[in-house]
Amino acid sequence: MKILHLLQSGHFSGAENVVCQIIGLMKDELDIQMAYCSRDGQIRETLKEREIEYYPIKELTVAEIKRIIREYKPDIIHAHDMRASFVAARACGKITLISHVHNNNFDSRGVSVKSIAYLFAAAKAKHIFWVSNSSYTGYCFHSLFRKKSSVLYNIISIDDLYRKMYKDCNNYDYDIVYLGRLTPQKNPHRLLRVFKMLIEKRPNTKIAVIGTGELEDEIHQLAAELELEPNVEFLGFQSNPYKMLHDAKLMIMTSRWEGTPMCVLEAMALGVPVVSTPTDGVKDVVEDGKTGYLSDDDEVLVKKCLKILGNDELYQKSHQNSLKKATEILDSKTYKAALDRIYRS
Repeated sequence: MKILHLLQSGHFSGAENVVCQIIGLMKDELDIQMAYCSRDGQIRETLKEREIEYYPIKELTVAEIKRIIREYKPDIIHAHDMRASFVAARACGKITLISHVHNNNFDSRGVSVKSIAYLFAAAKAKHIFWVSNSSYTGYCFHSLFRKKSSVLYNIISIDDLYRKMYKDCNNYDYDIVYLGRLTPQKNPHRLLRVFKMLIEKRPNTKIAVIGTGELEDEIHQLAAELELEPNVEFLGFQSNPYKMLHDAKLMIMTSRWEGTPMCVLEAMALGVPVVSTPTDGVKDVVEDGKTGYLSDDDEVLVKKCLKILGNDELYQKSHQNSLKKATEILDSKTYKAALDRIYRS
């Protein structure tokens, strides 16, 4: 059985990480072969490192996907997110299509071009995986596809995470880490405003921003306007950011929407408390006041960050709670079984 994972972007972020996890989980299944297809780009380095077969495309178009289908001859196309699913539905013919929706998009919660276009993909799909209950219920036409839908929360391999982290022998002294793309979804403008408020109250705070995105230049300019440079270091894309995250006292997020963010799972597995806006799948994994803090108020976010940074006993308690919670929710056997059942049915 040959399965082609289809994605839109050429960078490495949440959905891309999920696909790498899936391919890793299935590598011991002798009768299953998997390949990765997306726009060419930064992702190539990650796939080479993980020894994942790669079929790059110039653009996510029907013609390009038909070309890859002729080359790879997949039995199943596992398309990730709505646009990839729509293009795959138009290109796949009689090939089985599985759709995998990774977040609760603002522009698919009501009647829109995107939500209507996805109707075609959802109707064509054999099955739809949603990464959180909110990503399922958030799609305005979800009730039409109830019988072919299931919620599949993201997981990570804790062992693989630590193996990769241990390859970095450096020690880091960042108090706070942001790990994610600089995109409208992640609301980095708000993130910087929170940083400004925090630094005014704790001038020696050291912060690392790890990630790139279409708002990168704009965010660098705003950081200069807010005079954040002495405290905030922009590190761009990092193929192995996990020691930086591990050594920090907390991870922060200000996203507008999410699915089940892989970076939150990684932080919890490393014992790093998460302070975040209470978006979608984040609320499903972060226990407010136990493994971190959730608030939609900037002043409260700042207050909670300062609370963790200023109280080592609280940090240690949140650290232990995060480690425990991660072992409870990251069940790779159940996750793999859910995928295997759909692939083979």
